[in-house]
Amino acid sequence: MSATRRVNPGQGQALVAFGLGTLFFGYAFVQRVSPSVMTEELMREFAVGGAALGSLSAFYFYTYAALQLPVGMLTDRFGPRKLMSFAAALCALAAVVFAQSDSLLGAALGRALIGATVAFAFVGTLAIAGYWFQPARYAMLAGLLQTVGMSGGIFGQAPLRALVDAVGWRDTMHWLAGFAVLLAVALYLLVPKRSDSQKRTTAPPGIFHGLRAVTANPQTWICALIGFGMASSMLAFGGLWGVPWLHSALGYGKTEAAAMTSTIFFGWAIFSPLCGWLSDRIGRRNPVLLAGVTTTALAFAALIYATPESRFALIVLLFVIGAGGSAMTVCFGSVRELNALDHSSTSLGLMNMCVVGSGAVMQPLIGWLLDLQWDGQMLDGARVYSAAAYSGAFSALLVSILAALVAGLLLRETRCQQRA
Repeated sequence: MSATRRVNPGQGQALVAFGLGTLFFGYAFVQRVSPSVMTEELMREFAVGGAALGSLSAFYFYTYAALQLPVGMLTDRFGPRKLMSFAAALCALAAVVFAQSDSLLGAALGRALIGATVAFAFVGTLAIAGYWFQPARYAMLAGLLQTVGMSGGIFGQAPLRALVDAVGWRDTMHWLAGFAVLLAVALYLLVPKRSDSQKRTTAPPGIFHGLRAVTANPQTWICALIGFGMASSMLAFGGLWGVPWLHSALGYGKTEAAAMTSTIFFGWAIFSPLCGWLSDRIGRRNPVLLAGVTTTALAFAALIYATPESRFALIVLLFVIGAGGSAMTVCFGSVRELNALDHSSTSLGLMNMCVVGSGAVMQPLIGWLLDLQWDGQMLDGARVYSAAAYSGAFSALLVSILAALVAGLLLRETRCQQRA
């Protein structure tokens, strides 16, 4: 086997490893958005309002985001195979904890453990792409990874709601736990080990050396702010508050609302690899990013301030929001190219921390803003918010998207080449 930085263990084995990694990331997205189709059940079960529900859902993001930097550093040091398989096994246990919870505290603990374990999926899979595929394919592979993630988000809407209707929210979580066990076994058996040439040949200067280098680079934080803003509409709106908005404010049925919200994930899934391919093809990152964030800002503003009565027009706007947001994919290529290769997983981890951190911040913030405008209306033990309350709360998302646009104007163009 050639002593180069990227050693191909065999095209088939590399594809299987990458496929399993994307499947793990897709599963992470199912878990990420699952509370959005259980909002009434969880409110009723634990007797909570919007702010508390938003905080419960966001416990996933708290641990996921907090662990992205450690995950990146650990992946740079130890590689993805054992870390990802062990994490998937622990995720099964975490899902059972959530399913068995009789209190809000127990559910929050389970949700936090789920977020902590699936935190290894995204950076680990990008590490697989970096080790065993050509650099020219990196942005496209990152886009494909996003596509599978969004497919998990799609499954986590109407199909998962149908499962909740059939077996209840607790047994739904038991089924998800069983899948995680199977995934853990497959990851351990089928993801190849790194070769000696892919490991450091000299002792590293310390596990925090890469962290210091990455955090000292201003361009890393610009990428992180872009990721935060562009992901916020998908994670906070699509991941939690879109379904109750369509159901209670606009009058759509629960399953129909979940299906409509999932079009955000369809747009993201379809356009992520296309944005990555286009960026690689033209040899530029910034034009694709700026076009995407501008599109997202315009479409989201139209959605919340000029909400169309037509169901078709709503679906089109939601799809466009996802399509525009998917351009964030190329920012993972930028942050990798703007930092040293030895610290690539650390830089990806920091950016992904801020991407997922948008859910941790914006989900409970929107819930808090909704509670501030709540008029006391209840239905079957759950709070009902007005259309005006939702529009006011969703304005916070538009602010974060506009911040990403400003950051995009400050980002250094890499021309798809390693600059550090």
